[in-house]
Amino acid sequence: MTTKPKARKYNPDRTARGAGTAEARSDAIDRIRKATQASGTSGDTQQPGTELDAIKREGLTGRQLRVARRLAHKNGLAATSDYDAVRLLRKKGIDPFQRANLLDLAAFDQSKSTGDDPAQDNIKVHLPQTAKASQQNLPGPELSPAQRREYEIGQIQKDIARRRRRKLAALFARLAAFVFLPTFVVGFYFYRVATPMYASDSVFSILQADGGGASFGGFLAGTQFATAQDSVATQEFLESKDALERLERDVGFAEFFQQDEIDPIQRLSAYATLEETYKLYKRMITIGYDPSDGVIRMEVAAPSADISVDLSRRLISYAEETINGLTELKREDQMRDALTSFETAQESRRQAQEDLIELQLQGAVLDPQSVIASLRARIDQFEFELQDKELQLAALLDNTRPNKAKVDGTRADIERLEAVLAELNAEMLDASAGENSLARLSVRIQMAQADLAARDMMLQTAMQQMEATRTEANRKVRYLTVSVNPVPSQEPSYPRKFENTILAFLLFAGIYLMISLTASVLREQVSS
Repeated sequence: MTTKPKARKYNPDRTARGAGTAEARSDAIDRIRKATQASGTSGDTQQPGTELDAIKREGLTGRQLRVARRLAHKNGLAATSDYDAVRLLRKKGIDPFQRANLLDLAAFDQSKSTGDDPAQDNIKVHLPQTAKASQQNLPGPELSPAQRREYEIGQIQKDIARRRRRKLAALFARLAAFVFLPTFVVGFYFYRVATPMYASDSVFSILQADGGGASFGGFLAGTQFATAQDSVATQEFLESKDALERLERDVGFAEFFQQDEIDPIQRLSAYATLEETYKLYKRMITIGYDPSDGVIRMEVAAPSADISVDLSRRLISYAEETINGLTELKREDQMRDALTSFETAQESRRQAQEDLIELQLQGAVLDPQSVIASLRARIDQFEFELQDKELQLAALLDNTRPNKAKVDGTRADIERLEAVLAELNAEMLDASAGENSLARLSVRIQMAQADLAARDMMLQTAMQQMEATRTEANRKVRYLTVSVNPVPSQEPSYPRKFENTILAFLLFAGIYLMISLTASVLREQVSS
């Protein structure tokens, strides 16, 4: 009893790999042709075991072996195994995998299911035939795992290379559309279309007058910090619409850029507004203040070198007038206040002096205080003499028998001294009491003298302040000095063709990169 060999499990991938390459199929066809010719010429000279080993090395699938077994049964061949069925069919000249034989096998299966027995009628004798190289229906040899892995890796590498080439082609197409083409257009404009502009450079600074006071501002005199505010104010003025309007009135700034020779992008329209002209003015005139050196650098670009120099000189003259106007206003304000204070102090002193003279004339004495002092001195003297006479009278009266003549004379002297003292006291009372008393007049004169002294001090202070203000005003005088005069340029300064083209390339590349990264992030977010 013979054991039927176990049929292999059908594997579509292995079938595809066995029949994948044309080289494997051509090798199998050559081996089949040689086996057929050997069977037709030498008969049974080749050993069956050798043929079976060759058939097994062909790598036939389980489905192909089952088809060969059924086809051998259809042709009445007694095959001991599936490989033996293939061997017998080939020895009989029948290709078990030919399409026509497969169709006959299907017809045999159909007739068998209906009960007919067309075996005797359908048996055909096939003579050995030469296998054609164009037949691609034979399976290739079975590959080893290492060869299969190398084959699959090669296919993956080819697919990766194909994808890489396709992506690189798409990348270069996008770069050409969004980066290279716009850069070429920009470069063409700068090299062929753009109107050349001639620039003139000038450098000027603002200086203050020599000298300075003892204030803290005097420490900054002679440095760039002393005129920093004026320099910034000058820069702001030159960049303002006021300077543009003055240029428009004097030389017609807009007309220079409305000529037909200027390219359409830089050309100013004939009906341009002040805002459009001001935008062009800010592009063509560059002004910068350097705080480290304390100088102002100005660059003026124009379609002609002579026009550029003319505009630069006019702007410098405008800046000089502005600086003079600013310092003159400061000096006038300071001097006006100082002069007003001095005139007020002088008028107050004159009025105080007139009041003192009027008080002195009112009492008919120049010094009431001295008059009162002399009266007081006389009163003190007579009081001393009266006291002395009273002492003499008391001494005379102390005698038991005093000399009457001496006593009477002493008493007469005392009476006379008392009368004089009464008159002097009355005069003193009149001088120190009442509305027109010498005491009141003296006080008023003293007050007038003190007021006059205060007015003298105020006048002296006002004079000193006026002198200091005059010195400060002279120190605040500003001078605009030109370090570098504008000179006509012989070659155009703008446009900078190479630099602008490179800048445009970097700009377009940056925009493309930003858009690509944004699209990649959004695609990843949507896919996740």
